Amino acid sequence: MTMGTLQNDFDQARQGTGILLPYQARWAADRAPVKVMEKSRRIGISWGEAADSTLYASERGRGEKRNVWYIGYTKDMALEFINDCANWARAYNLAASGMEEYEEVDQEEYEGVVQEKKILAFRITFQSGWRITALSSRPSNLRGKQGRVIIDEAAFHDDLAGLLKAALALLIWGGEVRVISTHNGDDNPFNGLVQDIRSGRKPYSLHRVDFDEALADGLYRRICEVLGRPWSPEAEAAWRQEVIDFYGEDAEEELFCVPSQGSGTFLTRALIETCLSDEIPVIRYEQPKSFAELADHLRYAEVQDWCEETLLPWLKPLRWERNSVVGEDFGRSGDLSVFIPLEEQQNANWRAVFHLELRNMPFQQQEQILYYICDRLPRFRYGAFDARGNGQYLAERAMQRYGASRIAQVMLTEPWYRENMPRYKAAFEDRAILLAKDADVIEDHRAFKVIRGIAKLPETKTKGQDKKQRHGDSGIAGAMAWHAVHAEWGGDIEFESTGVRRTTAGTSMANYMRQ
Repeated sequence: MTMGTLQNDFDQARQGTGILLPYQARWAADRAPVKVMEKSRRIGISWGEAADSTLYASERGRGEKRNVWYIGYTKDMALEFINDCANWARAYNLAASGMEEYEEVDQEEYEGVVQEKKILAFRITFQSGWRITALSSRPSNLRGKQGRVIIDEAAFHDDLAGLLKAALALLIWGGEVRVISTHNGDDNPFNGLVQDIRSGRKPYSLHRVDFDEALADGLYRRICEVLGRPWSPEAEAAWRQEVIDFYGEDAEEELFCVPSQGSGTFLTRALIETCLSDEIPVIRYEQPKSFAELADHLRYAEVQDWCEETLLPWLKPLRWERNSVVGEDFGRSGDLSVFIPLEEQQNANWRAVFHLELRNMPFQQQEQILYYICDRLPRFRYGAFDARGNGQYLAERAMQRYGASRIAQVMLTEPWYRENMPRYKAAFEDRAILLAKDADVIEDHRAFKVIRGIAKLPETKTKGQDKKQRHGDSGIAGAMAWHAVHAEWGGDIEFESTGVRRTTAGTSMANYMRQ
C-alpha cells in the first residue's frame, strides 16, 4: 500500500467515511494549530488522535520537525497511547521501530536553580526520522522540542497553565497543540480554558462530545462490531443506562461534559460593580392594567408624549458616527421587559445609553417604544430579542421592520447560554461593557447561577427594590446586547451627511398602525 493510498484512506476517515466515527473524524480533520476537546470518558478521542499523530509523524520531506510528544499523567496512559500508535502504524503498513522504553531528561527550576531529572518515557521511531514519544509523567518544560504536543486528560495535571505555556512555544516553529480532557470541577484550569475559548478570549478551536452525542455517532455500534455482539436499539439503551449507573452521581461530569459545581456563582458582586456607572439612567415606565383597555389612538398618543419627554433627551446627544446595538428581555404582565441599547466608544468598549424597564405595557406600545428607540440609535447595527412565548411577537416585528440580517430572534436554550454567557462574563472581566449602577441591575446579574455546568437563570424569582417581581431581567437584556455586539452584522448602512434622522415622531396613528 502506498503512502498516497494511505493518505487518501485517512482523508476518507477524516470525512467520516472510514474507520473513525464521525466525531473522531471531525477532530482529526481540524487542522487548527491549537484545538481543545471537552469530552465524555472512554469514547475513543485519544485513539483517534493516535491515528492522526501516526500519519503526522510518518510524513517526510516537510520543512518543520514532526515529532509528537504525548503527555498523560499516568504510566498506563502513556503505554496505551504508544501501543495505539504502533497498531496504527502496522495498519498503515508504515516502517516503524518497536516500542522503546527509555529515560527522558527533564529540567525543573526550584528556587532559581535549574535541576535535571530523568523520567520514564516510551517511543516509536518512523522511517521518516520523526518519533512519537509518550511520557509517563508531566515534564515541567518542553524547551528545545518541536512538533505536536498532546496533553491528555488535561484537567488532571498539576500545573496545566505552566504546561500550556511551555507547549504553546512550539507554535513559533510550526508546531501544534492538542488538549483533550474530561472535566474535573468548574474551578479547574481546564474549564477556565474552555470558557476562555467560548468567550472569544482564546483563538483556539473547541470541540465538545458528550456520551449521548458519541452514541448518536455510532459508539455502541462500533463496540458491538469489535466485540462481536449483536446491536439493537434496546441493547444500546440498556448499555447506556448501565454506564450511567456505574458513574452514579459523577455521571454528569464524567459522561456529559458538565463540570461539578463549586459555589455556583457566575458573576460576583465585585466583578459586576467594576462595570457600572451612576451616569447611566435606569428608566422605569409602568402602566395600570386598565391602560390596555384604552383606544389605540389614546394609548399611542400617551406613550408618544412620554417617549419625547423621557427617552429623546438621552437619544438626541448620541454621536452618529458610532455603532449601536440593542438587547431585550421580554415580559408582559408578571416579568419586566428590559431594553438596553449600547453605543460603541472610541476605545472599542460599549456603554449603555440607558436601561429601560417596562411593566404592564401592552404589546403594541412595547412595539411603539422599540421603534422609537431603534429609529434614533446611531448606526443601528443589530438587535437581539427574547423570542420565547409572547416575546416572539415583538422579536418578529423587529425582524420585519429592520431585516433578518440585523435582528436575532433568540430562544434562550442551554446551547445559547453555553455559548454566550462565557463571552458576557469576559466583558466584565475585561471591563469592555458599562451598565447602569443600580441595585436591581446588580441583583439581576448576580441571579445567574452555574447549573449543570452552564450559567443561566434558575426558576426562582426574586423581588426588586420596589418589592415587585423580577427574574434577572436586566441580566438577560445585557447578555442579549452583548450577543448583538458579537453578531455578524448584515451589511453596511448608508447615512446622510445632513444629520437628518430617520424618525417616526411625526407619523400619524394610521401610519403607525400600518407599520
